[in-house]
Amino acid sequence: MDGILATLQQGLPVLAGQFAVTLALLGIGIACYMLLTPFDERRLMREGNVAAGIVIAGTLVALAIPLAATLASSTVVLDILLWGLVALVIQLATFTAATALIRGLRAMIEAGNVAAALVLIGIQIAVALLNAGAMAG
Repeated sequence: MDGILATLQQGLPVLAGQFAVTLALLGIGIACYMLLTPFDERRLMREGNVAAGIVIAGTLVALAIPLAATLASSTVVLDILLWGLVALVIQLATFTAATALIRGLRAMIEAGNVAAALVLIGIQIAVALLNAGAMAG
């Protein structure tokens, strides 16, 4: 039992630090995403726009997937920070590319078009899974 407690005592601060860095990266990622979007998701969500809610929820998942892979495959906080930033850049570039491909996305999301939201999130999550696979090696 003493061995388990010693392991926890040594490992828990490392885990907490790495998890905190990853959560901070997720916060940075969603903040950058909100700056990039051509629509005001928070306002739309407050107004009950389901499409906007789907886009925000899906984006959080799409940002978290490669960050989780980085967290799982890295043992040093600097690694998590650097590769996490790379993952976020890839995901934000994916969003930018997807919005360029889906003409009229802003109007569709603002109108509550769930189909458009699902296509956007599908693209983001697909790239997130590939991104995570590349990050995990």
